[in-house]
Amino acid sequence: LLTVSTCQLVIIPFGRATMVANEALAASLRASQVPPFKVMEVMIAAHERERAGLPVLHLEVGQPADGAPAHACEAAKRALDACAAGRTTLGYTISDGIDPLRAAIARDYKIQYGVAVDPADVMVTTGSSAAFVLGFTAAFDHGDRVAIATPGYPAYRNILEALGIEVVSIPVDASTNFQPTCELLDAALDGKPIKGLIVASPSNPTGTVLKRDELFELIDWCKSKKVWFVSDEIYHKIEYGDERATTALEAPGGAETCLVINSFSKYHCMTGWRVGWCVVPQALRPAMNALQQNLFINAPHVSQVAAAAALDPDGDAVLRGHVVKYARNREILMAGLPEAGFTKLSSAGGAYYIYADVSDFSTDSIALCKRILDVTGVACVSGVDFDRERGHHFVRFSFCGSTETCEEAVRLLRERRDEWRKH
Repeated sequence: LLTVSTCQLVIIPFGRATMVANEALAASLRASQVPPFKVMEVMIAAHERERAGLPVLHLEVGQPADGAPAHACEAAKRALDACAAGRTTLGYTISDGIDPLRAAIARDYKIQYGVAVDPADVMVTTGSSAAFVLGFTAAFDHGDRVAIATPGYPAYRNILEALGIEVVSIPVDASTNFQPTCELLDAALDGKPIKGLIVASPSNPTGTVLKRDELFELIDWCKSKKVWFVSDEIYHKIEYGDERATTALEAPGGAETCLVINSFSKYHCMTGWRVGWCVVPQALRPAMNALQQNLFINAPHVSQVAAAAALDPDGDAVLRGHVVKYARNREILMAGLPEAGFTKLSSAGGAYYIYADVSDFSTDSIALCKRILDVTGVACVSGVDFDRERGHHFVRFSFCGSTETCEEAVRLLRERRDEWRKH
């Protein structure tokens, strides 16, 4: 018996050898370093509270209260009925997605932004999550440096780090509307090059929106330094200010330097259908096609059929009505949260999140959220998912649920303020 490293080399008949591990099999070090979402712990605690018969007011997740548009569901039903009748299989599609959906996405860019998009540049993905994996893998190599604003959507960092990419945090705050600027980028990089910049407008968790000129300045900065600009636009069309969110494709040269990612989860209320898309620069198309074919094959066929129907302009009135409701919910929280003690709020010009600075009365927002849930039944989430360094001083509220939920949450937070603020 010869011991080699942590394994044993065992000699067995016929001259063959095998390695027998001394230790139990385990997940890779790379995977083990990816942290779980803290929001899931809040969801579990809220679920346990509901199982105990206690009320919960859900302000913790970005799950719209409404489901997929009726005309999208009807299209999916027709496709399923045709499959049941043997008229179609709903089998594999080409990896880029079905032609009607890619054409509908391109048409929507023309209607919404006045931008001409070639359907051939559109890749349909299994939610925006798959688009991030495909885009990051295609654009960045192991060891490359990619900048993200913090606070920001935690999956950016976690996917990048799982791929061996160095994340460069750009700390942002209320002074820049929680969005990066060219000055902040220059200061944070300290002369060291980056390969990519990821920007979300409207953003999660702050709901802030970049103005057109601000977005273009960032894209110009990236172009001048040969940096990929990744534009997360999944909250587009959910906006409350006078100026709509601008797609990166509107910027001069944006189609060549920007990877634009979007989804049907938010505006179209299709979170569980797992269908999104990206508009892919020509230089990334071959790589992303190959990766899609090998990693995901294609987005779910029936979801693509439903998504194509969801983009029918005749059905958009219902979706715009949802945004009117979100706007009302936002007004309730922006007025009511300060009365409950949350006086430092993000501008929340888009999406359906408000990011609250609680540093005046808490340095542990995880414990604070637990007390709020226990005392009031209001489920909200700590900022630690979105900002590992400063998140303990912040809480995020989501307002995509019912207006009644928002009204009751504000009332309870205000009336029981002295209880949940006790340490």
